[in-house]
Amino acid sequence: MKSRTIVALLSSILGGLTVVGAGLFGARAGIRGQRAASQRVVDMLPVNAQWWREHLQHDGQLTYLAIGDSAAQGVGATVPNRGYVGLLARRIRHRSRMTVRVVNLSVSGATTWAAKKDQLPKLRGYSPDICTVSIGANDIAEFDADKFERNIREIYGAVPSHAIVAELPCMFVPDRERKVAVANEIVHRVATEFGLTVAPLHVITKRVGIRRTFFNSYGDLFHPNDRGYEIWASAFEPAVDARVDTVAAIRQYLSAREAEELGTGAGAVAAARAEQDTDDASELDHADRPGRVDRLRRRMTGSVPLPDHAERHAGDVGGSA
Repeated sequence: MKSRTIVALLSSILGGLTVVGAGLFGARAGIRGQRAASQRVVDMLPVNAQWWREHLQHDGQLTYLAIGDSAAQGVGATVPNRGYVGLLARRIRHRSRMTVRVVNLSVSGATTWAAKKDQLPKLRGYSPDICTVSIGANDIAEFDADKFERNIREIYGAVPSHAIVAELPCMFVPDRERKVAVANEIVHRVATEFGLTVAPLHVITKRVGIRRTFFNSYGDLFHPNDRGYEIWASAFEPAVDARVDTVAAIRQYLSAREAEELGTGAGAVAAARAEQDTDDASELDHADRPGRVDRLRRRMTGSVPLPDHAERHAGDVGGSA
């Protein structure tokens, strides 16, 4: 009896040690995998940057300009244009049916301070039709709310009035999420002051949940993968679609000189002209169609032939000769 008890105890101990050992082995393998993925990310950085520099040379009927960090560079995607900037560029091209030049000013690892220092001076050389800004995630590690707001204020004050600025994404870790909440309050408040549209990136990424976010992340567990970037792009899409439609209306209903003179009011004027054009077309479409009173009067005076079924009923009443 005692021997069986001892054997059972030893088996339990061995089983527990096996589970612990497997867990430690899995943890070590996971850490090694994450380190390897992090190294691959380092290797990606110059490759992605070079890819965007080469594609900057391509001309287009529309110009899409992006300010941001490694996420805007598409780090973690299978190819750079599978990041959210590439996905939005493709959407702009399909919706507008125009060619698109992508000016990606983003720099991997950029903070708001670095974007202000390095990317804003380059912005002055362009007049983008569509502009997105997603910056600030790299500020969270050493977050200073006052510095963050000063930098965000300078960035938002320099970008076009039609720019679409993104919230910081959900990071799920409680300590980081507290900082992200402060940062996003600043993003919304300053964007409202400058009249900029905010893309709800935090709302979208939080809704996805931590489990799906894990599977939508690259091996370093920080950058999105292809599926993750599709979710990021979805946060921008409604605002980007609206901006593309506005640009199309401006080009159709305003001359280049009018658009320049109207400035921020160009979109509203173009939209009003587009609406008037639609109303005029509707009126022309119905101009030759008589109203109910006119149709009744014409039938009573015989100026319009009666429908076939009415003629048949008239013959039935009057009889045949």
